[in-house]
Amino acid sequence: MESLFVTERIKTLLPQIQAFIETELHPLEMPEYLAHDFSHVEPILQQKRQLVKKAGLWGLHLPEEDGGLNLTLCEFGQISEVLASSPYGHFVFNTQAPDIGNTELMHKYAPKHLKDRYLNPLMNGEIRSCFSMTEPEFAGSNPTRMGTMAVKDGDDYVINGHKWFTSSADGSAFAVVMAVTNPDAAPHKRASQILVPMDTPGVKLVRNIPIMGHAGDSWASHAEMLYENVRVPQANLIGAEGAGFLLAQERLGPGRIHHCMRFIGIAERSFDLMCRYAANREMEEGVMLGEKQFIQGFIAESRAEIDAARLLVLRTAKHIDEQGASAVRDEISMVKFFTANMMLRVIDRSIQTHGALGMTNDILLSYWYSHERAARIYDGADEVHKTALARGILKGYGLNTRKK
Repeated sequence: MESLFVTERIKTLLPQIQAFIETELHPLEMPEYLAHDFSHVEPILQQKRQLVKKAGLWGLHLPEEDGGLNLTLCEFGQISEVLASSPYGHFVFNTQAPDIGNTELMHKYAPKHLKDRYLNPLMNGEIRSCFSMTEPEFAGSNPTRMGTMAVKDGDDYVINGHKWFTSSADGSAFAVVMAVTNPDAAPHKRASQILVPMDTPGVKLVRNIPIMGHAGDSWASHAEMLYENVRVPQANLIGAEGAGFLLAQERLGPGRIHHCMRFIGIAERSFDLMCRYAANREMEEGVMLGEKQFIQGFIAESRAEIDAARLLVLRTAKHIDEQGASAVRDEISMVKFFTANMMLRVIDRSIQTHGALGMTNDILLSYWYSHERAARIYDGADEVHKTALARGILKGYGLNTRKK
């Protein structure tokens, strides 16, 4: 990795975190847990969370006043890659989506009473949260179209709407809900973000949506939600009224870097599994799988693609640290689709190398194959990011494309 991105504190932290992941979490990667709902392994992971706290590694991404190290996005990205080498890494270190995004959002924009009641226990790992934006009736690639309404009534908002893919809603203490508060405003100024406690009357978790045949539960789930005459104080507004899309973009910019570094961590672990198997699987007497040119091609291409993606993402993270996310929108779009596709190719090559074993729950690959296909869809589908990048490039050539 280029020394440009590796700070002294990262040099100290990464080996500690890597050792913890390998010692405490890799042994949990077995069919007994991978083939069951998240709640089956969650009690053990809660114990591991306490070990993280004892090791002084809790909340590293937080500001110094909250016990963190105030890491830059570029620094945390490198930690995120290491955490991603286990499906449980981010959860155990309390840096999992959507909580990490909600934490950053509330730090900047939530009023004090919401921070006291919800943000502090969220940072301590005492509660979880979710982010409720996508709706089944409207294309997720055009978030300005939204049917969920929040209408003022006295000192309250009354919210009505239908959401889905509200990730990790099952067991969450609160949702950050995107709802239209200013229907007559310009498209990007119509919606607001409102904190809604999950035990509020009218909040209904309809189901955990089956993903590739598995609905999941607890943190590892995606819910369909109904908000029916849900009444919350207007004081639960996060940021300014009508600023919902602006806040969502601010949240998603760094969030996409988190995801991309997680993709790289998954690809790196899949690569390691592929190489280990290729070096030790005997195809015929005295001939190992890794001696076959097809497999050597898999290994060479994967190594190049992982390294290229890492450098692209860390460069983008550094630019966000220096210039802000809005200044590097094109770079963010580029790394999102490039890294997601790279990860899926590496997982697929590793499965192919393992043969039938790769399809089983005896190793991680089938778990990641089914859970990570969505990487090309969430936080902006590939096609949206490619179009945005191309428009940005063509604008530099004097062609002002417009949406159709």
